[in-house]
Amino acid sequence: MVIGKGSPLSQLTNTEISQIVEESLNSTDLDGKQVLVLIPDGTRTMPMPLIFDLFEKYLGQRVSKLDYLVALGTHQPMTDAQLSKLTGRQVINGKVGTSTIFNHRWDQPSTFSQIGIIPASEISQISNGILEMDVPVRLNKMIEDYDHIMICGPVFPHEVVGFSGGNKYFFPGIAGAEIINFTHWLGALITNFEIIGAGYTPVRAIIDRAASFIDRPVTCFSLVLTHTGTNGLYYGSAQEAWQTAAQLSSQTHIIYVDQPYQKVISIMPSLYDDMWTAAKGMYKMEPVIADDGEVIIYAPHIDEVSYTHGQILDEVGYHCRDFFVKQWDKYKQYPWGVLAHSTHLRGLGSFDAETQMESPRIKVTLATGIPEERCQRIGLGYLDPSSFNPEEWMNREDEGFLVVPRAGEMLYRLKNATIKPQKKKR
Repeated sequence: MVIGKGSPLSQLTNTEISQIVEESLNSTDLDGKQVLVLIPDGTRTMPMPLIFDLFEKYLGQRVSKLDYLVALGTHQPMTDAQLSKLTGRQVINGKVGTSTIFNHRWDQPSTFSQIGIIPASEISQISNGILEMDVPVRLNKMIEDYDHIMICGPVFPHEVVGFSGGNKYFFPGIAGAEIINFTHWLGALITNFEIIGAGYTPVRAIIDRAASFIDRPVTCFSLVLTHTGTNGLYYGSAQEAWQTAAQLSSQTHIIYVDQPYQKVISIMPSLYDDMWTAAKGMYKMEPVIADDGEVIIYAPHIDEVSYTHGQILDEVGYHCRDFFVKQWDKYKQYPWGVLAHSTHLRGLGSFDAETQMESPRIKVTLATGIPEERCQRIGLGYLDPSSFNPEEWMNREDEGFLVVPRAGEMLYRLKNATIKPQKKKR
């Protein structure tokens, strides 16, 4: 059973949110339990200060322990100052009152326990034959110290899994490298163009299968948000709450247009502080960019490709999927999640192994603080942000130009586009 409500046309009041949270928590046996809440980091729109208040109000006196774990995936750990901004209260040494907010330490092998293996036969069946290999399932062993795990996070169209949220807070949120790299590469083989906003995908199915190894109760708050408020809030099992929220997200976060655009300028908010996260300005726009068109990612505040994976990206660069697939022996030793990001930002294209000629479908240009030389080295275009004014391109949609303020969360699609599944075995 799912508790909650939502609408693509209106937003919930704080009173309505409070009522849903109270009813949801009262429906769950949590008295005297130790509860761990998985939450997003600062790269997601999320009313965490309100959620913290409500959890403290409705859970604080009921449970024996209430802690939080930031589902970083492979993002940078958050400082006390960043956690304070996220939660709306002062965080000192990870502590807020009697609660502790932990960073997921994906970079430390001691973080993990293996909870299962998805066998190659299942992987082949779920992925429609795209991949066939055993996938170890490792997860942050901190969950073993709690009686109940609660997911609390937003749902948006997503380049790897279709829609974010739900069990994605386990995988990749607090997961080991094997399943992170596997699921991201599977998404890359299917391509962002086809998978983003596409509902229940093979990647989502593998994430749900991995979550079935978790041996303690899991419930989930799934939120549908814009930067102006909360359109929906649902509580239930991780799969049911996510599914309901994903349906609302598909009505709230997807903008359908009649014709593709020759040039799209994605203006990235400060929410994203490197290209690893700001690449959403490409992911969400790729389906409506015309062949031989261009996306300009405008983010003067960004001066780093990736705080975590920048060195690897400097080495491999940004390329279309087939660049890697047709030279797999050369690139398979790199982290597959990094290769996936590379293909997602570069977009669709082709590669001729004989001539070594790569032909991307569109041009990707960075108008950021990343130097021109580095942009050229990694295979992306460069535009000096100080000499470029996005406002000059506004209100020119009839000429084939689109400017997207606060890009990264709304997905653009063509009204009459059809999606055909690709089968590329690797």
